[in-house]
Amino acid sequence: MPERKRLETARALATQPKILLLDEVMAGLRPVEIDRMVQVFAALCRDTGMTILLTEHVMRAVMVLSHHIVVLHHGQKICEGTPETVARDPAVLESYLGAGEAAS
Repeated sequence: MPERKRLETARALATQPKILLLDEVMAGLRPVEIDRMVQVFAALCRDTGMTILLTEHVMRAVMVLSHHIVVLHHGQKICEGTPETVARDPAVLESYLGAGEAAS
């Protein structure tokens, strides 16, 4: 699976895009594979200045790669901002961790 995801990413990069759109590219990967993909995407942004628009549920990757996050819940935007802002937002905590967790 990680080889296929890297190949799909390489195919997209071969077109020399200004913006790279990635949809759940880390889904199903093991933690070590996720870490490697994060390194590749971070280097790509750093070295080329390319923008990456990432739809992802692997939060450790999102928090490392993102400068700006938009959080959707049931199709509605509930929060927008830096990773630090989003990680502390009560609506995000309630929606994704449950009301009991958000209160603690």
